[in-house]
Amino acid sequence: MPQDIAGSEQMLANWNQNIQERAARYQEMATRVQGMTISERSSDGSIEILVGSNGILQNLVIQESASGKRMAEVSGEIMKLLQRAQSRIPALLQEAMAETIGTQDETANVLFNEAKKNFPAPPAEEPVRTPYDRNEMNFRVEEDAPPPSRPTPPPPPRRRRPSDDDDDFGGESVLS
Repeated sequence: MPQDIAGSEQMLANWNQNIQERAARYQEMATRVQGMTISERSSDGSIEILVGSNGILQNLVIQESASGKRMAEVSGEIMKLLQRAQSRIPALLQEAMAETIGTQDETANVLFNEAKKNFPAPPAEEPVRTPYDRNEMNFRVEEDAPPPSRPTPPPPPRRRRPSDDDDDFGGESVLS
């Protein structure tokens, strides 16, 4: 019986050590992820953002060169940059997991899948339009189609032909 107790104590000690090592790896991963930031910059350099690993905007810099843009363009660019930065979070999380707890861990896979769901890839970029594109006039000649026709007036009401009936109404209705 002492061997069974010694074996059980050893098993509990191994289990406890395994849990402590795993907790230390998770703590290391959490520390790494918590310190990660992602920055994105607009193509012309007029807007720059910094996003934390939780997806929250930490810093926004709008250069003076953006003053010539319409506010709708600036806000749209900020949102595109934010989404682009947030979409990089799952890859950073996966990298931190691979270096600390491994990618085979079930909890790590749940965290990664949740991050992919919360921070999906941004939509495809639309081609950049110049101010001339928005004000473009169309001088194209349409196909030689006939001009739209005017609606035809309804035909006049039809009168009944007088009959040989001797109704003294002259072939017309009593109500007319």
